[in-house]
Amino acid sequence: MPARLYHALAGVIAAGVGLAVTEVVGAAIAPHRPAPVASVANRVVDVGAGSLKDVAIDLFGTNDKAALVVGIVVVSLALGAGVGLLTARWWWAGVAAFAVAGAAGAVAGARDPQASALAAAVACGIGAAAGIATLLVLLRLLPAPAPTPEPLPDPRVKQADRRTFFAVAGGLGLAAAVGTLASRGLRGSSPASASRATVALPPPARTVPVPAEQPFAVDGLSSYITPNETFYRIDTAIFLPDVDVATWRLRITGRVDRPVTYTYGDLLAMDLVEEAVTLACVSNDVGGSLVGNAVWRGVPLGQLLAEAGVHDDADQLIARSADDFTVGLPTAAATDGRTALVAVAMNGEPLPVRHGYPARLVVAGLYGYVSATKWLTTLELTRFADADSFWVQRGWAREGPIKLQSRVDVPRSGDDVPAGTVVVAGVAWAPNIGINAVELQMDGEAWVPAELGRVASSDTWVQWRRPFDLAPGPHVVAVRAHDATGMVQTDVTSPPEPDGASGHHYRAFTVV
Repeated sequence: MPARLYHALAGVIAAGVGLAVTEVVGAAIAPHRPAPVASVANRVVDVGAGSLKDVAIDLFGTNDKAALVVGIVVVSLALGAGVGLLTARWWWAGVAAFAVAGAAGAVAGARDPQASALAAAVACGIGAAAGIATLLVLLRLLPAPAPTPEPLPDPRVKQADRRTFFAVAGGLGLAAAVGTLASRGLRGSSPASASRATVALPPPARTVPVPAEQPFAVDGLSSYITPNETFYRIDTAIFLPDVDVATWRLRITGRVDRPVTYTYGDLLAMDLVEEAVTLACVSNDVGGSLVGNAVWRGVPLGQLLAEAGVHDDADQLIARSADDFTVGLPTAAATDGRTALVAVAMNGEPLPVRHGYPARLVVAGLYGYVSATKWLTTLELTRFADADSFWVQRGWAREGPIKLQSRVDVPRSGDDVPAGTVVVAGVAWAPNIGINAVELQMDGEAWVPAELGRVASSDTWVQWRRPFDLAPGPHVVAVRAHDATGMVQTDVTSPPEPDGASGHHYRAFTVV
């Protein structure tokens, strides 16, 4: 193997050791704070979210955050290979590269509202030192190339050198892998999960009942109520905020007569209402899965704002999360009669940590990027002319009403369906407006109506179904919905950016 490959491998091992030591030290010092790698990933999201968001979701779906962290690790190891090559010729290159990497991690930790700046600085400093030491030790086991600007044949590495190098490199690589796994054990369970397990939810003072039974029993059809475990999660949080409810506060500030602060206990002591609301992500493609329907329990948002006394000119409500993410929605959405809650429960249990524990916003009819703040900490009354929220700053539409949409769940594209009666089924949604009708078009023929299932209210999606007697062979079905105002779902296609996708959903399948 050419000597330069040994040098590159030494850099990769050194980078891996540096990352592992950083993780272990960070977990030991601040077990319930984000690791430096997560803080770096957060900075990547902040800087490149506008261009990366749809690409990441298209490629990795709801695993986009894990993919980003893995990507940062892979890039770090690849850069380590280059550092190894440079250090073999100039010993100080590795020292400088790891010092810069450590400083970058420390800065990312200092700018991460969930991280400990001190823990990040210590962990990154020790990790950088470990990377430097590893690189220099491994390179000392190999003969250095001659310092000349002219290309020469790679120096040969003796058999003894190879054995020693691989023994040391293999041991260090294994130690790095074990250390990274051990850092997860050091972090342990989150305090938020522990406190959530002790919450005793009071019953709602008012509830809008959901259908007692599943409206339609069709294999493959989305359930009317989406279980917490499968409800989609799209947000910018690489590290789930670990909120301590003992110190958590919800503050209402800005253009109000009197700023108000609430504890978690204050919210639970109020008259809670419970309603089913369908939420959708603006990144959802036509026919996509980034939509779900859940039963939310919480305090009406308008009630909380009324206690603060909102100024007449405050036309925007900026909601801030524990990780400093912001959304901005029209203040009128809290008072125009739609369902708008500071929610504390989801499907009969305290909010899961991944869905916003201890409190989040749920506003019917608006995409999540302008309404559905998780891990809520602040509600600031302001004006659209004075402030833009996170995604608006990155080119997305200022107001995000959910577009009228429908989806075919069964049959799925590419399915082979047994001959006979074929049941086509799916869901349609227009939260805060409601669905009045759903129509299907089979193989380009006339549109025909589908049967609609029962719903709790106009805030939720509706299940629909329609049987067809189809001849063997390929078939294509399209769906469109009509909302309660008489609007028909458009067939004009548009991408998610900047205000949500549009168009009809199609499924191609074969009757056999």
